Amino acid sequence: MDTKKDSRIAKCGDLSVLRLRKPVVGVKQLKKALLAGRAQCVFLAENADPRLTEPLEEMCLEANVPCTWVPSMADLGSACGIEVGAAAAAVVG
Repeated sequence: MDTKKDSRIAKCGDLSVLRLRKPVVGVKQLKKALLAGRAQCVFLAENADPRLTEPLEEMCLEANVPCTWVPSMADLGSACGIEVGAAAAAVVG
């Protein structure tokens, strides 16, 4: 079973939620937000390096934060309002 495809079910809503609120973008910033308990939902890019995204997925599971996979880094970066791809982003509160 492909867990990435299964987790495409919008646990966090669609990517438009990232446009409504200022997102945390990037692996380092996302780790900080998860450790501080500020991340409300996380988006990870399927085509990003698994060495970056898999530890974040584990952190989300441990922190009980919903995590949704998106098809590409380009899609995620665009949703965050940046001109480059993003491996990870989160809505914080």
